[in-house]
Amino acid sequence: MEKLIPLVNQLQDLVYNTIGSDFLDLPSIVVVGSQSCGKSSVLENIVGKDFLPRGTGIVTRRPLILQLINLKEDSNMNAPGEDAQQDSSISNANISSASLEKESDREGYAEFLHLPNVRFTDFGKVRAEIENETLRVAGANKGINKLPINLKIYSKHVLNLTLIDLPGLTKIPVGDQPTDIEAQTRSLIMEYISKPNSIVLAVSPANFDIVNSEGLKLARLVDPKGKRTIGVLTKLDLMDQGTNAMDILSGRVYPLKLGFIPTVNRSQSDIISHKSLSDALQSENSFFANHPAYRAIVNRCGTFYLAKTLSNLLIAHIRDRLPDIKARLSTLISQTQSQLENYGVFKISDKSQRGIILLQAMNRFANSFIASIDGNSSSIPTKELSGGARLYSIFNNVFSTTLNSIDPLQNLSITDIRTAILNSTGSRATLFLSEMAFDILVKPQLALLAPPCHECVELVYEELMKICHYSGDSDMSRFPKLQTALIETVSDLLRENLSPTFSFVESLISIQMAYINTNHPDFLGVQGAMSNVLDRKNQQLTTRRRSATSSNQAIDATKNENPDGSITDIANSDDVAAITPHRKLQNMGSDNLERKTFLSYVFGANNSVKRAPMHNRALSNSFSMNEPVNLLSDQTNTQPRSTFADNFPVKMTDLSSEVESMALEEMTEREELEVELIQELITSYFILTRKIIVDQVPKVIMHLLVNASKDAVQNRLVSSLYREELFDSLLIEDENIKSEREKNERLLSVYTQANKMISNVF
Repeated sequence: MEKLIPLVNQLQDLVYNTIGSDFLDLPSIVVVGSQSCGKSSVLENIVGKDFLPRGTGIVTRRPLILQLINLKEDSNMNAPGEDAQQDSSISNANISSASLEKESDREGYAEFLHLPNVRFTDFGKVRAEIENETLRVAGANKGINKLPINLKIYSKHVLNLTLIDLPGLTKIPVGDQPTDIEAQTRSLIMEYISKPNSIVLAVSPANFDIVNSEGLKLARLVDPKGKRTIGVLTKLDLMDQGTNAMDILSGRVYPLKLGFIPTVNRSQSDIISHKSLSDALQSENSFFANHPAYRAIVNRCGTFYLAKTLSNLLIAHIRDRLPDIKARLSTLISQTQSQLENYGVFKISDKSQRGIILLQAMNRFANSFIASIDGNSSSIPTKELSGGARLYSIFNNVFSTTLNSIDPLQNLSITDIRTAILNSTGSRATLFLSEMAFDILVKPQLALLAPPCHECVELVYEELMKICHYSGDSDMSRFPKLQTALIETVSDLLRENLSPTFSFVESLISIQMAYINTNHPDFLGVQGAMSNVLDRKNQQLTTRRRSATSSNQAIDATKNENPDGSITDIANSDDVAAITPHRKLQNMGSDNLERKTFLSYVFGANNSVKRAPMHNRALSNSFSMNEPVNLLSDQTNTQPRSTFADNFPVKMTDLSSEVESMALEEMTEREELEVELIQELITSYFILTRKIIVDQVPKVIMHLLVNASKDAVQNRLVSSLYREELFDSLLIEDENIKSEREKNERLLSVYTQANKMISNVF
């Protein structure tokens, strides 16, 4: 048991020397209280040395970790750090104060953690060093700082004990103190006392109401049941005459499981008059022994009893918490080892391992790239599509949807079709539909398929580039230059494969436009197109007949409703405008339209119903094209003979405007059928070509871009990067990762040492 407190001291030295903070939450006694409550005097009485700074305002501005180490009677003063043993003779309260002071001056010494191998035997210099170190870190404006000062005091007259002295809580900033000095101090105190392994030593002056004690208020916030709080009452000698603190000491006013211990320290006048600590301790013993209220509990009063109680309490607390600390260390060791494995198991300083590191990195990068495309990645996201799934979505959703949304007759007007038909017939009318017109019109429509194909190639290329940038593992970030080189090499490979893929896709469209295969089994053909057109016309005719019949019935019903047969109101309504065309259509002799066939259409049956062209209509005023004209007759006409120019009303200069006006003319029945036939044929051929493109383009992209890159990525990485002259430049570790790795190595070393220390005792 006597080794437990020295063990905690060693652990504190280890963690503060290497890490700078108590990450293990080591058991400790934290001294808290308000400003000028007597904390410093209590600590000096326990140590038996006058070593703490004094003054007005906040004097303690940094946490002071005070380790008291008992030296054996036969120990060598020049060998600090030996196993300590409690000196049982200290429990004797009748030790001569004079001999205690003389022996302390001769044997006691102090050491600071920030000044290794420097021993202070003059405790006045210890006070000066505390002030200087506080000023160096916390500044001169009376502000506080969280960085602790570690002080060890070796003496034969102290018990093994570790105390943490914190700044006293103040309410009002004075001088150049920060305006939030109370909040800063409270935050610092709460940081220490909120740890479960800390024991709170709440110092309160007995001459003030105990319920207003700042130390007890803070302790109750973290320890509401008072299980790890011990109270210290100071300034009992300053209480009003006739009063005492027995109600508090007995726990009737403020119950604490660990109770209250009364002390009497030097007053300010005693300090000014340089009253020695030995005399102060003697005066304290006399006060409790002679006081009528406290003489019955004198064995539980005073500084000696407080020091012994705290030492025993700390030992018991360490014994209870040590298993938890050891378990926490085991967890930290495991976590740190796992973290170090993420930074690589090889030392890059070993040249024989550099090639292995590089090859393994290339292999992991290539495998990750391929696995992402194939869907075999070890880390598959669940929130969004990635890798090969996005390629599938591009082919089957984006690309196919875009192609299917293209209108086969996009940007192709009826006027364009009619003009192409007329231009393809030349100077004479044709008996059959011109194949040249279809050939001329369908090729520009097939060209509409090219832009989506190009966009599909670009989208797949962009997705492969994204996969490339996300390939690899966390270890890749350890070598940023290597990661950049891997990405650039694969990106170059993708760019090389992009060009032939793009060219081949363009060739697919050009191939389809180069030869219009009207013998394709899926092509509708002229006869099928004519059948569709006639069926559509028959459906339209049937619809019109039904509509006309309904209109006639409506008119008859209206007449029946008016006895006088007047339809004046109806004639003025909008219904008549809709009814009249149906009546005209009904009287056109629609039975003749039903008997029209493909052959009768082609060979020009019922040409008499066609509307004559403009120039024929103009010439009809001079002679009829249907009557035979004998231009060689010798008969003399009664009318003067007109010349050809006189009978031609349109001049050659007006020919261009007449041709343009042809587009505005109402089409003849044959022209309407020809236009509809061309539309049917273009639509049919466009759809079958689109099916071919939807099927072929993804195959080309997969073969020339995706699969070609997958097959070549491993060889490309090795041939481009696996060169000995590149090892040093590629395997430069990232500074942040290097720093983190070194930090974890230090932590692992500290954890291992701490675990070994505990194992030697526990």
